[in-house]
Amino acid sequence: MQVISGKVQKAKKVVIYGPEGIGKSSLAARFPRPVFIDTEGSTTELDVDRTAKPSSWEMLNQQVAWVKQQGNRFGTLIIDTIDWAEMLCVEGVCSSHQKKGVEDFGYGKGYIFVAEEFGRFLNLLSDVIEAGIHVVLSAHSQIVKFEQPDEMGAYDRYQLKLGQKTGSRTAALVKEWADMVLFINYKTFSVAADKDGKKHKAQGGTRTVYATHHPAWDAKNRHGLPDDFPLEYTFIAHIFEQGATVPTGVNPPSQLIHQVQGQMNGGDTSPQTQAPAATAPPAAPINQSPAPSVVVSPLDPNIPKSLLDLMTQHHVTESEIQIVVSAQGYYPMNTPIANYDPNFINGVLVGAWPKVFEKIQEARTQLPF
Repeated sequence: MQVISGKVQKAKKVVIYGPEGIGKSSLAARFPRPVFIDTEGSTTELDVDRTAKPSSWEMLNQQVAWVKQQGNRFGTLIIDTIDWAEMLCVEGVCSSHQKKGVEDFGYGKGYIFVAEEFGRFLNLLSDVIEAGIHVVLSAHSQIVKFEQPDEMGAYDRYQLKLGQKTGSRTAALVKEWADMVLFINYKTFSVAADKDGKKHKAQGGTRTVYATHHPAWDAKNRHGLPDDFPLEYTFIAHIFEQGATVPTGVNPPSQLIHQVQGQMNGGDTSPQTQAPAATAPPAAPINQSPAPSVVVSPLDPNIPKSLLDLMTQHHVTESEIQIVVSAQGYYPMNTPIANYDPNFINGVLVGAWPKVFEKIQEARTQLPF
């Protein structure tokens, strides 16, 4: 039996939440070598590396697995935001069970399925942690009415904007999974507006990070951080960067979106050293892609985006999907994918994509050439 003594250095699991527009993404962008999975498309004004916006729960899972495979190329995986990722999870669960909404399961079973699926996603993120990559989940906040079991009366408090229904369990799962939960809000001060002190007005508005629990919000940390501090990466840099005492500045200019997408589409995945900005060649336009070695017919743009993204990512042609679907007896061979029932596309093709792609790979090996 092995006994491990002392502190164990490993990557960190962080949750950052607060009202919209307060600077959650900007703070996350200061973490070591970040790469964003932008679930809501809100990082367009940040000079960061990012994957394509996931259009399905399966695509999001594959993006996380891809980041894990990159070794030391990235230092931090940021999912921005996790509450939008939860919506993809709910859509994926409903599609796989042929339901229109999570309430259609009855007796709260839908929330159980979502919690189980979300738990598997957190386990996948834990695998990223084991690979030495920090994980940051950003989230919006919501104000809810809260009542202590042993106290009289209720009061408002800030919580993660996850699982807004009573039966949902995802918010608790995320808080338990995280090593650090940071709440960001505007610190305002009430000052007297008349000589009698009966009227007050709010002043200030300093953006502040809260790192410890309070009756009005959820927060925690295991690193002895102060209860609150200004919204500056300086105050937490030492946790994520060995020997860091002051900010080292923003991360170097990022690669363009299509370069990251190219890696996910089967390109060279070896870590690359970026050349200094002064000597780097001018970047190609985003709509310009390298010359393909194999000519592939363009995909029908009328195919639902959730499936179209997976087909593009795995270089799957429309005919390959049609062969697998017709072999299983779902649709005749010549039926265009755009004519498939949307529930079939989301529930069978997207919801069970790993199995579908496995069938496609088997069909490729059986070709006579």
